[in-house]
Amino acid sequence: MKVLFTYDYGTEKMNSIKKLGYDVKYIYEREIINSKEIEDIDILVCYNPFNRLDITKLLNLKWIQLSSIGIDQAPIDYIKKKGIILTNNKGGYSIPMGEWIVLKILEIYKDSRYFYERQKEKKWKINTGLLELYGKVVGFLGTGTISIEAAKRLQGFGVKIYGLNTNGRNIKYFDKCFSLSNLDDFLAICDIIICAIPYTEKTHHLMNGERLSKMKKNSVLINVSRGSILDERDLIEKLKEGWFMGVALDVFENEPLSEDSPLWDFKNVYITPHNSWVSEKRNERRFEVIYENLKRYKNNEKLLNVVDLEKGY
Repeated sequence: MKVLFTYDYGTEKMNSIKKLGYDVKYIYEREIINSKEIEDIDILVCYNPFNRLDITKLLNLKWIQLSSIGIDQAPIDYIKKKGIILTNNKGGYSIPMGEWIVLKILEIYKDSRYFYERQKEKKWKINTGLLELYGKVVGFLGTGTISIEAAKRLQGFGVKIYGLNTNGRNIKYFDKCFSLSNLDDFLAICDIIICAIPYTEKTHHLMNGERLSKMKKNSVLINVSRGSILDERDLIEKLKEGWFMGVALDVFENEPLSEDSPLWDFKNVYITPHNSWVSEKRNERRFEVIYENLKRYKNNEKLLNVVDLEKGY
């Protein structure tokens, strides 16, 4: 059985895949093109080669293992049509992303930017406008692994942690969960909103101008999901109107974020370049899922993180 990797996990790890009985091919993702060498592969392990690789020409393809949590880069309609299995890296980046969420909340509440700017100016100037996180209401749009890891880390801060999911089912580490049908009420009671909901057709621009207006004017908004969960034009208008204590964005509708985007210029907007998932353990955790799934596939066992193509996550 032939498996094509578009990332090299190192000699030892790649050899461990061969020891499972696979014929392993490696072509760097940014250099991959369709060729006779790979036309008969059975499995594709990748992030996003789909703008270079036409998978309709891979006639033996049975399974795609993504190294990402999101799946919107993949040609879902074709995958559905051909009955190709799609698995992702759900949970693989949740710990560093949970840490990033806590970091950005604290940076905004403790106004870190003010102190960094004073340090550059070599000015000793106290800021008496800092706030406590204690007693605030933190709301997560989506209660998956990213939100769970962040909620777990927020336990010691004395906050109320609310979650919103499809049906309002209870999730560990959340004090209360709401259903998606109660979104407007949910937004109105939270001091901090974290967008960590999967991106689908239904969640496209879920946070538009109307929804942003339901939030408290001095609230905090954080997005680590996908840029198109937020309507950036509407967000920019709300920022111009003086909304939000702070906004932390790690994802954008178009990446990289254009240099002429107004988002760069707001003092209450914190921008990182889709970087929240990065840690020194990312490859180790990613490979653990890949190896375990390849082992299971060989043994005809149930795979981890199979994507429900109808739900889109």
